[in-house]
Order: sequence, then C-alpha cells, then structure tokens
Amino acid sequence: MNWILFSEMALAKGPATPNSVVVQTSALESILQASPVVQLTLLILVGLSVVCWAIAFAKYRQFRNMQESNELFLSRFWKATSLDALFENIDQYEDSSLARVFKSAYKELNKLSGSLTSIKLGALDNLERSLRKATDRELSFMESKLTVLATTGSTGPFIGLFGTVWGIMSSFHKIGQTGSASLAVVAPGISEALVATAIGLAAAIPAVVLYNNFIAKVRKEEMELNNFCSDFLNLMKRNLMKAE
Repeated sequence: MNWILFSEMALAKGPATPNSVVVQTSALESILQASPVVQLTLLILVGLSVVCWAIAFAKYRQFRNMQESNELFLSRFWKATSLDALFENIDQYEDSSLARVFKSAYKELNKLSGSLTSIKLGALDNLERSLRKATDRELSFMESKLTVLATTGSTGPFIGLFGTVWGIMSSFHKIGQTGSASLAVVAPGISEALVATAIGLAAAIPAVVLYNNFIAKVRKEEMELNNFCSDFLNLMKRNLMKAE
C-alpha cells in the first residue's frame, strides 16, 4: 500500500526535467543574467540618468549664483550716480545676466556717441536691438543642456520599453527551446522586462521634473531681463529729454 501511494505521488509531481531553469530571486541577479541587449539598454538608461543629474547640479549652481549676483547688481545699478563708474566695476558681477546685458548696452552707447547728451532719440532703436540681442544670448545660455533633460524624459520610457519587449521575446524563445511554459522558464525573461521598464521610468521621471523646474526658472529670469531692459531704455529716454 505504501509503495502504491509513493508511486501515485511521484506520478502527480511528474518527471524531473533536466533542463529546468533557475528562477532569479532579485533584480541584481536578473540584470546579471540578462541578455547583452537588455544589459546594454540598462547601461544607456543609467548613463542618461547620471548625465541628467550632473546637468541638474550644474544648472542649480548656475541659477543660484546668477540670482545672487543679479540682486547685488540691481542694488548697485539703482544707487549708481554714473554709468561709467558702474561699468568700471562690472567684472565683479560675472555671474549676473543683468550685468552682461548692461555691459552690451553700455558698449552700444559708446558706439553711438561718447556723450549721452548728443544721442538722438532715433538712435535708441539701435540700443533696443542691442538689449534684445543680449537678452536672447542670455536666455540661450540658460537653456543650454536642458535639451538633454527633455530628451531623457521623453525617450527614457521608450528605451525601457525596448528592453521590456526584448525580455518578453527572450521568454518566448526559451519556451520554444524547452517546450514548457512553466514559471521557471518564463520568469527570467519577464524579470528582465520589468527591470528595464523600472529603470526607464526611474531615468525619465526625474528628468521631466528637473526640466520643468529649470524651464520655470528660465521664464522667471526672462521676465527680469525684459523688465531691466525696459527700465534701462526709459532711463536713457529721460536723460535725453532732460538734455534737450
């Protein structure tokens, strides 16, 4: 009787498969056992993520220094009694976007005339173009490298999806090789696919958040630049009217 029960239990379990696949128990093991294509995909995603965080750190320092320097320059600008004296010390505001715009405008004023009293109102058009050109140059400098964040945020999920599809294809390939659709056969490929998806989202989501944050800072700086340019032009117009 015992022998019959043992035989029935053995038949219920089925024969041992010599080609059984070991199921990976952790994400690290899944990455190490993944196919070269999936590993390359993960490497690209990790590389993009590292680059994005490096850019974010550099941009954070850039905007922080710019804001502090702009505040110092504006305080000195409205207290200055002479544009010449302000220009002489302009180099101490090297991180200020407003100081660089003022420097371009001052040089344009010197090209127009050596004295403000002899500048005609029509010549202010050249000054306005110089201010607009300097503003565009500053905005371009602020937005530099932000395209990397935008690209990572938009393509990261798709790169991860590529790894996902490749992992699922690997699972079906193993099913065809072993002739079995058991969990031990399917699980490794599905694990690769889920890891690729997770890393793709982990790279894309912070990139999108950082990009939106820096774009908001750029728009704020753009408003300050436009306000400064308007105030500077109005100041020049008032000086011309007084001179007349």
